[in-house]
Amino acid sequence: MRSIRPVILASFIGTTIEWYDFFLYGTAAALVFNRLFFPNVDPVIGTLSSFGTFAVGFVARPFGGIVFGHYGDRLGRKAMLVYSLVIMGVATFLIGLLPTYGSIGIWAPVLLVVLRCAQGIGVGGEWGGAVLMAVEHAPRGRRGLAGSWPQMGVPAGLFLSTVVFAICSTSMTDEQFIAWGWRLPFLVSVALVAVGIFIRLAIMETPAFTNMREAGKREARPVVTALRTHRRSLLLAMGMRLAENGLFYVYTVFVLSYGPGELGMARNTMLAGVTLAAMAGLVAIPFYGALSDRIGRRPVYLFGAGFSLLYALPFFLLLETRSAGVAWLAIVVGVAVGHNAMYGPQAAYFSELFGASVRYSGASIAYQLASVVSGGLAPFIATALLAWSGKEAVAAYMMTLAAITLVSTYLADETYRSEV
Repeated sequence: MRSIRPVILASFIGTTIEWYDFFLYGTAAALVFNRLFFPNVDPVIGTLSSFGTFAVGFVARPFGGIVFGHYGDRLGRKAMLVYSLVIMGVATFLIGLLPTYGSIGIWAPVLLVVLRCAQGIGVGGEWGGAVLMAVEHAPRGRRGLAGSWPQMGVPAGLFLSTVVFAICSTSMTDEQFIAWGWRLPFLVSVALVAVGIFIRLAIMETPAFTNMREAGKREARPVVTALRTHRRSLLLAMGMRLAENGLFYVYTVFVLSYGPGELGMARNTMLAGVTLAAMAGLVAIPFYGALSDRIGRRPVYLFGAGFSLLYALPFFLLLETRSAGVAWLAIVVGVAVGHNAMYGPQAAYFSELFGASVRYSGASIAYQLASVVSGGLAPFIATALLAWSGKEAVAAYMMTLAAITLVSTYLADETYRSEV
C-alpha cells in the first residue's frame, strides 16, 4: 500500500472537503432553512419544503455522474476530480452569501434551489473519480481497503460539518445564529476547497486509464455503452445502494428534526449523536473494506443490509427513551454497524462490476441514480410518513429499502478476486 498512499490520502482529503460542503446543507435544512427561506408556512410544511430543497441536490447528482462519467472515461479520472471540487466549492460559498426570504422574498428559495443543484452536480461527478483513483491504483487483494478511503470522506465530511455547525450554534445566541452565524460554515469552505485542489493536482492518473488510453480502447460514448452492455450490473448496483443511502440520511438528517420536534430532545443532543456516528465511521468503514478483501464483498454487504432490516424498529424504540446516551447509541449502531458494512466495500464492489472503459460512467450512474430515490428523498419521505402514520410507517419504509438491497446483493456477482 505504500506506493498508493499519496493517492488514497488525496482521495480521502478531497472527498472529505466535497462532502463537508454537501452535508452542511443537510444540517442547515434540518435546523434553520425552514425559518429563513420558508417562514410564512406551517412548521411541518416548512420542514418538508426545506427537505425538498435538500432532495433537489440528489436529483441533480445523476446529471453530474453522467457528464463527469463521460469525460472521466474519455479524458481521465484526475481532471474530473478537480472540476467537481471547484463546482462544489463555489456553490457552497455562494449559499453562505445568499439573502433570505425576509430580504428578497421568493427569489431566496429559488436561488437556494439553483445553488443546491450545482452542489448536486459537483458531488455527482466526485464520487466515481475519487473511488476509481483509489481502486485502480490498488493491487488485487487490497482494493476493498483502498476504496474505503474515499468512502471515509463521507463520515469525515459529516463530522467536520456537524462540528463546525455545532460550534457556531453553541457559541452565540439563537438570534445571532439565525441572523448570521449559520453562514460561517458555508463561507469557510472556500479555504478548504483551495487546499483540496492543490492536493489533487499533485496526484497521477490511474494505471487502468493510462493503459486503456495507450491501447486506444477508449469508448466514444461510454455512458451509452454502459447502459447497453452492463444493464444487469447497473440495476443490481442501484438496488444495492438503496438501503445504504436512504437509511444513512434517516440516521443523520431526519433525526435532527425528529428528535427536537417529536421527542422534545435538544438540538445539540442529536447533533452530538450524528457526530459520534461519523467518528465511528472512520474506523468501521476501512474495517469492512479490508474484511471484504478477505472474505468477499457480497457477504459483508449482505450482513449490513440484513442488520439494517432488523434494526429499523428498535432504532425508534431506543430514541423514544429520550435519553441522550441511548439516542447516541441508537444513531451510532445504525450507521457504524448496518450502514458502514455496506458502504465500506461499496467503492471496490461497484468499480469491479464494470469494465475499465465504462467504469467511471457505470459506477457513477448506478450510485447517483439510486441516490435520487433513496437518499435525497429519505428525510422528506420519513417526515411525511411520520406525520401520516407515526414512527412505524417510517420503520416500514426503512425495512423496505433494506429488503430490496438484500435481494439485489444476493443476485450480484462476487468480484473481489477479479482484475480491474
